[in-house]
Amino acid sequence: MSKSATVKSDAPMGKTAKHSMAKSRFTTSTRVAIGAGALVLAVGGLILAAKPGPVTATPATVETRDPGAASSTGRLTALRTKYNFGSISMARGKVTYRYAIRNTGTEPIFISKLYTSCMCTTAAVVKDGKASEAYGMPGHAPIPTIKVPVGPTEAAAIEVVFDPAAHGPAGVGPIERVVTVENSAGQPLELEFAALVTP
Repeated sequence: MSKSATVKSDAPMGKTAKHSMAKSRFTTSTRVAIGAGALVLAVGGLILAAKPGPVTATPATVETRDPGAASSTGRLTALRTKYNFGSISMARGKVTYRYAIRNTGTEPIFISKLYTSCMCTTAAVVKDGKASEAYGMPGHAPIPTIKVPVGPTEAAAIEVVFDPAAHGPAGVGPIERVVTVENSAGQPLELEFAALVTP
């Protein structure tokens, strides 16, 4: 009869064999515990690193530096970046609001594009009492490149028109929209508004 590699026996194990098995299990358990702890610490660190910083309630500002003039800046500032129409009725039609903007810097700024976050909203640049063409949402209408200058200390406005009936009965309830003003200062200026739409 040949010997098998595995032998089953009811004979008691020696102390050395028991100690060896316990040590092996302890090592594996320890490795699993250490690995799980390291994973928890890594995930916790990533969550803390991704946490956003504190929000400040300062007016939105966009700055630019002219490469030819080291100390000159152009600065586009909106007096108010958020507006709430409150409760508005679909039956009463469109509502309008003008955001006052100003170049508080020493270099001219050019508004290059103007667009909205929804097809229910249009926006136009108003300067010297004249409004530009109204621009809407990308994809619903072409958004051309424009070149509206805003000189140092000069004021202008962004006129926003919201149509509460644009979405029909599904548009009843609270809404939030954004108007984006791309300009030569680099970072776009975002103007937001909200409303509660009723029938």
